[in-house]
Amino acid sequence: MREIVLINITGEDRPGLTAAITGVLAQGGVNILDIGQAVIHDTLSFGILVEIPDTERASSVLKDVLFMGYKHDQQVRFTPVAEADYQQWVAGQGKPRHIVTLLTRKVTAEQLQRVSSITAKYGLNIDHIDRLSGRQPLDMPEELGKGCIEFSVRGEPADTAALRAEFLSVAQELNVDIAFQHDSVFRRNRRLAVFDMDSTLIEAEVIDELAKVAGVGDQVSEITERAMRGELDFRASFRERLALLEGLEERALAEVGARLRLTEGAELLFAELKRLGYKTAILSGGFTYFAKQLQARLGIDYVYANELEIVDGKLTGVAQEPIVDAQRKADLLRELAEREGLRLEQTIAVGDGANDLPMLGLAGLGVAFRAKPLVKQSAKQAISTLGLDGILYLLGFRDREGTE
Repeated sequence: MREIVLINITGEDRPGLTAAITGVLAQGGVNILDIGQAVIHDTLSFGILVEIPDTERASSVLKDVLFMGYKHDQQVRFTPVAEADYQQWVAGQGKPRHIVTLLTRKVTAEQLQRVSSITAKYGLNIDHIDRLSGRQPLDMPEELGKGCIEFSVRGEPADTAALRAEFLSVAQELNVDIAFQHDSVFRRNRRLAVFDMDSTLIEAEVIDELAKVAGVGDQVSEITERAMRGELDFRASFRERLALLEGLEERALAEVGARLRLTEGAELLFAELKRLGYKTAILSGGFTYFAKQLQARLGIDYVYANELEIVDGKLTGVAQEPIVDAQRKADLLRELAEREGLRLEQTIAVGDGANDLPMLGLAGLGVAFRAKPLVKQSAKQAISTLGLDGILYLLGFRDREGTE
């Protein structure tokens, strides 16, 4: 009578071990039903689910595996599996799968415990856990660290909104980010990424910086904050702020542009996206003058922003139509996807303000980046702990796959 057996092998990782074990199984005419292998700090964990035929050739295969394991200083354990249990396992392969991604400066046991407890609470089984981030030196300053753990989970939560709310609450409590995505073919096959500019690609709000030069910084900053929180209509607040800049000398644009700083991780993110064949765009309620500077610096393909009206070397306090507002951003995302021959599921949108929410909701992957609380709660994914390059982890990319 045939047997189904799970073989677990653990010990110090050695070159040629997999070949030796599978060689023994091959001599016994064994069929492989499942296989998995992981190495953590040079320690191997190797599992093989096998079907052993009822033949004389296969009669000694387990003894031979045990001997081969002993020869290579490995511990070997055999677990018989009933055929009914195996068939039940096969029947479960059609269950939906999701990816839970933990982003943090330093991975702790508490973070993993809280994430895994929530997944269990909502009936999700963890199939795989992988570290996507690189190896961290022990003396790495925490503010410079970068950690990412990816959980592949099986099942469908009864209440996805409640699950996301719990993840968001824990993320805020522990100062981490937790993403929850459906594991689909599009996750690693997106091809268009669009970005807000102010407080997303760059650390500052340009209109606030211009206002400081014009001597109306406090007035404009207060309006900006309320607009980003969603308390004011963007188009109305934009016109109100811009009007306060009337008469500002054109040379102030160059002065402000020279001191703008890129957000952490921006250069690495765009280098990787370009290497992977992505098209990129700025869709900004800010100004074309500064967006063009970023386009040249980061190699961005498309720029859509607001054009300042300048007469006799001075700002008039108005911008040329059409104004790039929330709806315009969403429309541009749709247009660019169509132009590139892509489905919306293949797009990424990143922004920090309430006026970014429509495009974040439209994109296959919408990320609220260092966003206001209202925006974080409304967006499906959020990153506040790491830099922009943390987006690569949400695509499933490992640090070792990068160009560095």
